[in-house]
Amino acid sequence: MHFRREKFVPKGGPDGGDGGRGGHVIVRGSTQVWTLIHLKYARHVFAEDGVNGSGANCTGADGKDTVIEVPLGTIAKDAETGEILFEITENGEEKLLVKGGRGGLGNTNFKTATNQTPRFAQPGEPCLEGARILELKLLADVGLVGFPNAGKSTLLSIVSAAKPKIANYAFTTLVPNLGIVQYKDSRSFVMADIPGIIEGAAEGKGLGLRFLRHIERNSLLLFMVPVDSKDIKKEYEILINELTQYNPELLDKKRVLAITKCDMLDDELLKEIKKDVPEIPFVFISSISGLGIEKLKDVLWKELNG
Repeated sequence: MHFRREKFVPKGGPDGGDGGRGGHVIVRGSTQVWTLIHLKYARHVFAEDGVNGSGANCTGADGKDTVIEVPLGTIAKDAETGEILFEITENGEEKLLVKGGRGGLGNTNFKTATNQTPRFAQPGEPCLEGARILELKLLADVGLVGFPNAGKSTLLSIVSAAKPKIANYAFTTLVPNLGIVQYKDSRSFVMADIPGIIEGAAEGKGLGLRFLRHIERNSLLLFMVPVDSKDIKKEYEILINELTQYNPELLDKKRVLAITKCDMLDDELLKEIKKDVPEIPFVFISSISGLGIEKLKDVLWKELNG
């Protein structure tokens, strides 16, 4: 609230300016950010308050927005309801996470013919507080799907520069890993090593739902089954069943089967095994000896760009 007061204008009219709005909290997609780790220790994010209006009908400055850069594939949820608010999929894409409060109106807005000296102003909106969950779903061209210890991490370490943990026990991989696979003529694609699925994962068994969500974002699913499995076709069907229970739309994705650990088998055994292989594109491979690795790249590239 303010009135004009000058040397020869002792009783000027109201000239209180409006207040500036509060700053927004904005989420922006960036290809230079790969994880949400930078938010782990900065869980409280504030934007600036708006500046008060002043005399001479001067409007206050808006509060400075706070921008949070996130990797592509980030989903924002309301922490209380679990509702998905939006999803960031493009570089530079911006979405409003929490809106800044509107600035108030100065008393100059309330003058009328019958009330020429309003001695009140409208206060600005109080700042908004909100709890949001940011969740990352990996964006990759090829996602590795298989039971624990099927050789997924070993394959990723062979075809890319990624260095996932590799050991001879189940659930060696506890976090997803990404690797860039170099192909012919300087072409490349992204491969994601996702922690192993077990029967009942869709109900939360093993690492369950924690990592099944990453499979949704892959263009192609590379199923990996060891050649020493009791029944290759049955193991593949169990994996398919878990994905179907989690999200039936996953069946619309292209699929390739890699039968791993084939370095110890001769041609006759491989011919016998072929009779029980599911009717999808498949390759016999060995990450240790390099058997079938180049052929697998060819098949993946053809499926991705077919």
